[in-house]
Amino acid sequence: MFTGIVEELGEVESIVRGAKAQRISLKCKVILEDIHMGDSIAVNGVCLTVVDHDSKGFLADVMNETFKRSGLGSLVAGSKVNLERALKADGRFGGHIVSGHIDGTGTIQSIRRDGNAVWFEIKAGEEILDGIVEKGSVAIDGISLTVAAVKRDSFAVSIIPHTLKETVLGHKSIGDVVNLENDVIGKYVKKYMARNEEQRGLTKEFLFANGF
Repeated sequence: MFTGIVEELGEVESIVRGAKAQRISLKCKVILEDIHMGDSIAVNGVCLTVVDHDSKGFLADVMNETFKRSGLGSLVAGSKVNLERALKADGRFGGHIVSGHIDGTGTIQSIRRDGNAVWFEIKAGEEILDGIVEKGSVAIDGISLTVAAVKRDSFAVSIIPHTLKETVLGHKSIGDVVNLENDVIGKYVKKYMARNEEQRGLTKEFLFANGF
């Protein structure tokens, strides 16, 4: 589990995509202060497992499915990536619950400055937008952000200077692909309500019985 508070901007050292090995090597510093074999690290919001590490960075295996369903497939040597270690039970919960299992990808449709902030409009599919609500939470490349506006085929977030400086968003351009993860609590509620509607319909009695 993660919080979406990026700890470090790392860099891709190499990516191997072959028949026998699918691995990504990442250069970093902060993450190495407390890293062990088997640890979970969020890389642009995708939960990966540490299979080796040294004084300069770490190595993670990546499945074909992960490359296909996320923006990791578009990374090259030198690409900047957001890095976050798994949440510690005694740490501050500064973002929101982020699983590291992305729901899909979106495309940056526009970037515009608004005073000291920068607005990013993200085009996404219906399956993503169904879980996006204004003032709700969303993880973009693993960054916990608040949704500022929602349209029919896109949503927007407003980014403060600190976030632009400390995350990969500061290196993004229009047309770039980003990883998206909807709020997990919203996903559970959506599934529960859909199942209830299928079984007996959403009624006034049901809402009263469940505290609404």
